[in-house]
This record gives sequence, structure tokens and C-alpha cells, in this order.
Amino acid sequence: MTAVAVSYTVDGAADAPVVVLSNSLGAARGMWDPQVPALAERYRVVTYDTRGHGESPAPRGPYALDDLVDDLVALLDEVGAERAHVAGLSLGGMTAMRLAAREPARIHRLALLCTSAKPDPSPFLDRAAAVRSGGTAPLAPTVASRWLTPAYAAEHPELVARLEAMIAGSDDEGYAACCEVIAALDLREDIRTITAPTLVVSGWEDPALPPEHQKLIADSIPGAALVTVSPGAHLANLEQPRQVTGALVGHFDAAGGNR
Repeated sequence: MTAVAVSYTVDGAADAPVVVLSNSLGAARGMWDPQVPALAERYRVVTYDTRGHGESPAPRGPYALDDLVDDLVALLDEVGAERAHVAGLSLGGMTAMRLAAREPARIHRLALLCTSAKPDPSPFLDRAAAVRSGGTAPLAPTVASRWLTPAYAAEHPELVARLEAMIAGSDDEGYAACCEVIAALDLREDIRTITAPTLVVSGWEDPALPPEHQKLIADSIPGAALVTVSPGAHLANLEQPRQVTGALVGHFDAAGGNR
């Protein structure tokens, strides 16, 4: 399948090192809003919508993980980045892991948030079937409820509403096809070959991909660092923005040579 020209936004100085942020299943690039300002002080920050999400096209499926990686490589080419720091959460982390294993020359430093190298396929196959029969909107409250801890969600109803709208705004077929990508995923061998310096971030209260998934990744990638935040559910970057942003800035700054 030909790479999709994804919709993206660039923040920060044109001559700064590039950081690319890749979104979760069901989210759009706005999920990274808390991280962008601090990163953009030092980096050229590229946020994008994975195919089937947000403003990006949703070609007919099925999709393979390598299709999502091809889209990301095409984006790096589009913004003129031979190498970039790449951070991905959930599906974005899966895309980033495969890119780091498949095309190590394109990745400088890697950050993997609330993601998995081998999720249980059943929930994702069930969700794909549900979306194909009824669309994404009926699932939005359930999916969003995994993204924030209940206490934080109760305190931030406007954020919950925005996240539910993000999910409901995903293309039905694109979302279902991305669910099937996750269901078919097994990166346990790939991650052993990753050479990029890697930060793994875990949300202690994540019901979607609990901390044991991130521990496996951190244990498998040579030299990887693991940071756990609490309280934090699946979109831990939203609930703990200061801690997660600080961890990302520190990890990328450790590469040296930055503005």
C-alpha cells in the first residue's frame, strides 16, 4: 500500500532538531497539546494524525503496521528530517518501535508511552467489529474512560468531552483497521534489535495497557529507562503533563547538540 500523506502541524524553530509525536488509537494530534510548548522551545515539533484519525485520510483497509511506519517515514521526508527523535503513545508507540527496528538510521532517540509489544488481540478485534457495526461514537465514552483515572476525569469534564469527540471523529473504517493492526501485533523480537536510546513511560493505573507491558519493553531494549507515573491511566501525558513533558525533554536533551 502506498504511504498516506498525513495531516500534520509543525511548532518551533525551523533549524532545530526534529521531534515527532505519534498519537494513540482513537486520538488525534491534539492529545499532545500539553507537551508541545515546552518541546517547541528547543525542538522543531511535528505532531500528526495517524491514518484514519483526525484530519488524515482513511484509505480502505486492511492496514499493516508497516503501512503506518511508511506514513511516518514519508512524513519525515516531507519535513526534511533525515533523523528525528520520535515519541509515540499506544498505537503511536507501536509505530515508533517498528520504525526503530526497521529503519534505525531514521531515529535518534525514542520515547514509548503506555504502549505494548504484544497486546491481547481479543479486545481489539471485538472493538473493530463493534465500530464496523455501529461506528466510533457509541464506543467513545468507554474508550475515553480508560484514558484518564476516574478521579481526574471527574475533575475535568471539559477534557473528557474533548477526548470523546476525538474518538467519535475518527473514521469508522480507519479506526477499525487500526484496531486490527494492534490485534496482529507482535514486536517482541523486533524490540530486542532497537539501538536508539529509549525512554519508556508507564501509567500505573492504565487499564488498557497496564505497566507489565511497558516493563517487558524496557527489559527488552538494551539500556532502556522506565519511568512510571501515578496517578495516570492510558493517556498519562494528559494527567501528568509536567512529569511526562519533563521526562521527554530530559531524554531528548541528553542527545546533546541542541539549541
